[in-house]
Amino acid sequence: MNTGNITFWIRQWGFMHQLDKLKYWVVKTKNRAKNNRFLQNHPNIALPPDYILFESFKMDYEKYFVGGQESATWVKTQIQPYLPTEKVKILDWGCGPARILRHLPALFDVKSQFFGTDYNAKTIQWCQNHLKGIHFVQNELHPPLPFDKDFFNAIYGISIFTHLAETNHRLWFEELCRVLQPKGILLLTTHGTIFKAIMTDTESQLFDNQQLVIRDNAIEGHRVFTTFHPPAYMTQLFKTQCEILSHEAGKQESWGLNQDVWILRKK
Repeated sequence: MNTGNITFWIRQWGFMHQLDKLKYWVVKTKNRAKNNRFLQNHPNIALPPDYILFESFKMDYEKYFVGGQESATWVKTQIQPYLPTEKVKILDWGCGPARILRHLPALFDVKSQFFGTDYNAKTIQWCQNHLKGIHFVQNELHPPLPFDKDFFNAIYGISIFTHLAETNHRLWFEELCRVLQPKGILLLTTHGTIFKAIMTDTESQLFDNQQLVIRDNAIEGHRVFTTFHPPAYMTQLFKTQCEILSHEAGKQESWGLNQDVWILRKK
């Protein structure tokens, strides 16, 4: 389904946030029975408020928690071959309600340290109040981060560039490299070529011309502010300070379109 054509005029008229609120209530109602069962079966699991969960991922408790465990294992398999065997410092940039990050401490040695940053103050406050043993810090929409130069062994950002304007692509990439140690690892996901399936003709032409495609007229950083990334554009950005170890193009999955996965090593 070409969502670009469907939502074009809604976005032009500035109603994307209202549409998103409506979608929240529809999905909340649809998943109520399933989510209630999860609550009954797992009464001791801390879950974020519903809208925080919806805004950052999906309105599905099981996919948030169980899927988060699976994603944490995936993150580990992607970055661990390039890291020291112990005492690593890992940052989840744009952590949201720690869907992935809350599970990482159990997968690494006890001397490792884990950090999460997000620009959403309510999200960070919830994480600080409910998830102990992880350092959570609020950042702004624009850099910097409150960390020293060369602080982290690894940083990952899952679907964060996908909600940023072009200027913030350069600024945030430079900032991530600043706080990453030499030879440190960056794991990032982007909206790659597979997403042409949901673009308008004009968007597809921009994409083919190696330009970022940005669906704005919404609050930058929010889920309805969406950016698509030609691989050649991202390659040029990343090569300024990093070696590209791996680029896995996204594919069509049974549940939808998968994002591109980049593994970078700071020079």
